[in-house]
Amino acid sequence: MKRIAIALALTLCAPAAWAAEKLSLNEISAYLNGLSTAKSGFTQQNDDGSVSSGTLYLSRPGKMRFEYDGQAGSTVVAGAGAVIIFDPKSNQPPETYPLKRTPLSIILARNVNLGQANMVTGHGFDGQQTIVRAQDPKHPEYGFIEMSFADSPSALTGWVIHDGTGGQTRIRLDGMETGMELSRSLFNTSVANPDR
Repeated sequence: MKRIAIALALTLCAPAAWAAEKLSLNEISAYLNGLSTAKSGFTQQNDDGSVSSGTLYLSRPGKMRFEYDGQAGSTVVAGAGAVIIFDPKSNQPPETYPLKRTPLSIILARNVNLGQANMVTGHGFDGQQTIVRAQDPKHPEYGFIEMSFADSPSALTGWVIHDGTGGQTRIRLDGMETGMELSRSLFNTSVANPDR
């Protein structure tokens, strides 16, 4: 009787898994190009195994903000063509990197075209999500990004950044909301915590 119950449970659960389908590169490009603003909780796993969480804000094109939880939490802001890392614990000036030298530039581009020659180096399906591995075709040495997408409806669920030195940073998004109005001050690259 127990075997029948397990088999029945598996049968009832299976259609949801079978319903997931691999998204085409055109569908993913259209989804990203249609994404104007978004807000989501996130969990980040760093290369050293440490885990942190916070809130992500996105405004395409070109702007993203990671606010890390905790009283002395760090803030990472992408805007004005740069990525700025504010870390109050380091007692150092903010670190600055050109956005175009990071794989995040692919998500934040004004016009995402994953069909562009040599941009996508992998396009697969793990049974639940579509995984796209992409890089700047002119500068593969900057690293690459592996983006995960759910279907029905299409949604970005997270990504893994592989930097030019072999390090990895994993971001898992949780409860993304889209289409809201976000204050411009969120993406001010000159201060970590602007008034909103």
